[in-house]
Amino acid sequence: MEAAENNVQLKKQHNGLKFYQYVLRAFLIAVGVVFEAIALEAFLVPNKIIDGGVVGISIMMGHIFSLPIGIFLVIINLPFFIIGYKQMGKTFTITSACAVILLAFLTTVFSPIHRFTNDLLLAAVFGGIIMGIGVGLVIRNGGSSDGTEILAVLFNQKTPFSVGEVVLFLNIFILGSAGFVFGWNYAMYSLIAYFVAFKMIDITSEGLESSKAVWIISDLHEEIGDALNDRLGRGVTYLNGEGAYTGNDKNVIFTVISRLEEAKVKNIVDSIDKHAFLAISDIHDVKGGRFKKEASTKSDAGCLSRFI
Repeated sequence: MEAAENNVQLKKQHNGLKFYQYVLRAFLIAVGVVFEAIALEAFLVPNKIIDGGVVGISIMMGHIFSLPIGIFLVIINLPFFIIGYKQMGKTFTITSACAVILLAFLTTVFSPIHRFTNDLLLAAVFGGIIMGIGVGLVIRNGGSSDGTEILAVLFNQKTPFSVGEVVLFLNIFILGSAGFVFGWNYAMYSLIAYFVAFKMIDITSEGLESSKAVWIISDLHEEIGDALNDRLGRGVTYLNGEGAYTGNDKNVIFTVISRLEEAKVKNIVDSIDKHAFLAISDIHDVKGGRFKKEASTKSDAGCLSRFI
């Protein structure tokens, strides 16, 4: 199910876009690829630090055969995009293939750049940051510069493992292989770079301010809803529910808050109804509706909220 939803999302991501939106996305993908190339040639490759996925394999292959990593980026990546053409869609495949070719070209162009630092820790941290920003920009705009995810989707359809589990297994194998190629000291720094890049990918592709969805079930739903509106400047939606065991009608409060408002919401609910059912979950994207915050009637409302 997860893989199918991912495939549909990738296929539809470019649909319905105007020409200037295509151009903007292509430009941002190119900018992301430039970031990736700088991270590789100025921080990671000169210090024998690898990233996960095909990039990591290419770095090791380039070291073993004394060839530019761009050659292996193309050779290893393109078959994955060809195989995944039907799964990911024409636009995504072409966009990603162009990103890979551009990355291969730029790593060759930037290869003469002198390393920015000889300190392995600094190289791992800042190389991971720049790499994560680049990959995040590419993903956010509907492309990919690494065929590992496509391979993971295909494995997901044939095995009981999720896409995330397959990617994790592949990257553990790749990062572990760096220990045999470069030495275990470099493999450990590569692990640092990988986790830094992983976090930066999330921040770049989904944003710094994480939102949370809130569901509250209480007989005092109107009082709680009014309090959320007054104290947080937050709009709420009342949903009709029914208890499966009792068959009694239930009123469910739904709203979206920022991460910084979570503790305040809990305090508001607890002060009105200590027996209320409260569920809070992370959400990656919110759009539509009245998304800006209204002015609160209380001084403690803060200014980081979103309004539905």
